[in-house]
Amino acid sequence: MLSALAHPAGTALRRSFSTSAQNNAKVAVLGASRGIGQPLALLLKNSPLVSRLTLYDIAHTPGVAADLSHIETRATVKGYLGPEQLPDCLKGCDVVVIPAGVPRKPGMTRDDLFNTNASIVATLTATCAQHCPEAMICVISNPVNSTIPIATEVFKKHGAYDPNKIFGVTTLDIVRANTFIAELKGLDPARVNVPVIGGHAGKTIIPLISQCTPKVDLPQDQLTAITGRIQEAGTEVVKAKAGAGSATLSMAYVGARFVFSLVDAMNGKEGAVERSFVKSQEADCAYFSTPLLLGKKGIEKNLGIGKISPFEEKMIAEAIPELKASIKKGEEFVKNMK
Repeated sequence: MLSALAHPAGTALRRSFSTSAQNNAKVAVLGASRGIGQPLALLLKNSPLVSRLTLYDIAHTPGVAADLSHIETRATVKGYLGPEQLPDCLKGCDVVVIPAGVPRKPGMTRDDLFNTNASIVATLTATCAQHCPEAMICVISNPVNSTIPIATEVFKKHGAYDPNKIFGVTTLDIVRANTFIAELKGLDPARVNVPVIGGHAGKTIIPLISQCTPKVDLPQDQLTAITGRIQEAGTEVVKAKAGAGSATLSMAYVGARFVFSLVDAMNGKEGAVERSFVKSQEADCAYFSTPLLLGKKGIEKNLGIGKISPFEEKMIAEAIPELKASIKKGEEFVKNMK
């Protein structure tokens, strides 16, 4: 258990498989029949933190739910199919995770996904605002830099907006940074913690290697190379899958980890920290990913950027215009919705 203790954020996922914690979170996965949704639902079903798991998609959910329901863990599972069943899927939910949408294919940027996924996220979050307005909303669907502003504006339209309860799940950038730095320096990845801030696309992904624990020293050429790899890691997976999709298994892992940290905090556990793309005043744009102290009602405190190097300051300055454009794109989409 030493590695779990040394890496608190990763502990939530490992601990979730123990039988000691008995909790009653009601969790919905929207987009549950797809590449991220199925393994994410499996991880959630396997957790004693979850008592009810509701699955929604536009195809195949009854089959996925039937399959998962045979697993000998306490969470009840039910599948919901099509828009007319979505309200029932959401009623009484504490946490809603949204991986719905189309995946990236080779040559596509996250912004190329915008036209399809923007509509999906807007529709799903509108139903959330109406049928589970108090729930924590965790958006995985890309481009997160635009889909979180979409979720925010939709909740505002329905008079149900709480900035402490809408999260863009960017944890995969931290998990990748931890893994790549560990590989480079010959460390145990479970003991490495690299803060990653900013957004969730290309140069808006800003790894703060100067804040890495344990401390690592890299020459500038290595620092530049590893930073570029962290920023383009999603494309690495898209290319390796050769048209068969994007990061699904690693994304399901971090989606589950984020939910477990959130549920732990909602259950009163102190010191739960995750990084997430949220409404923020920490940088010169309306949304920004930084470490967040989680509590019973969502974000308890934004822990900010902290002390950074000149190299990292430059990355933030270069990321802000792109972030602002993506945020505006999301906000304008909702404004122009009929």
